[in-house]
Amino acid sequence: VAGGGVLGSQIAFQAAYCGFNVTIWLRSEGSIGRTQPKIDHLKETYTEAIEKMAEDKNAWCAGLADEDTFDKEACLKKVEDAYANLKKDVADKYDVKLTKVAALGFSAMMHGYLAFDKDGNLLVPFRTWRNSTTGPAAAELSQLFSYNIPERWSISHLYQAILNGEDHVKDLAFFTTLAGYIHWRMTGRKVLGIGDASGMFPIDIQTKDFDERMIGQFDQLVADRGYGWKLRQIMPKVLLAGEDAGTMTEEGAAL
Repeated sequence: VAGGGVLGSQIAFQAAYCGFNVTIWLRSEGSIGRTQPKIDHLKETYTEAIEKMAEDKNAWCAGLADEDTFDKEACLKKVEDAYANLKKDVADKYDVKLTKVAALGFSAMMHGYLAFDKDGNLLVPFRTWRNSTTGPAAAELSQLFSYNIPERWSISHLYQAILNGEDHVKDLAFFTTLAGYIHWRMTGRKVLGIGDASGMFPIDIQTKDFDERMIGQFDQLVADRGYGWKLRQIMPKVLLAGEDAGTMTEEGAAL
């Protein structure tokens, strides 16, 4: 796992809990100091969750055990093993030179708004999931779709830009999340895993893709504005777990 931030440490700990041999790759002594408290906190969180699961089925946490084979002591031992292995990796292996990898995954913000023109130029500064400026757009889209659209979702950011009359919207050729942007820069592929894609726009659970009915409703909503794009054309492709998401390019490796 490259990096021990909030998401990186969570991914690493869960993978270690599931029995994988996990190394967190960190850049410096300072990174160790920032990562270790997150690992400590995750150990406490997992332990508390397992204790509650043993007492109350309503406190069940998916991903820690199967209900029909739950063994409290076995789960607690898995927590201890995961913690011990990760603690050693963080302390001893952070400076090992990475020479070959079999697969990479990118963990980053699954919400927000990064907008690009046809030449790949960033049109406006990155708008993160913490930007609280999309209330009117989120409310209108929620009513249009009969589906809750949070303010942090990418479609809320896009529609708010339209409501604001922002000039850059006419030049849009692609918009995505931070996770999608990193993947694009590394591989040249404009794709998102279905989990991250669900932070951009509603997913149809039957087709496992962006909801076509809602895409059509959005296109009709903005049709009178004369943009040269349709929503589907400027969104990343949705992929399922295990599908080919591309390979790292020379340009990506050089970043």
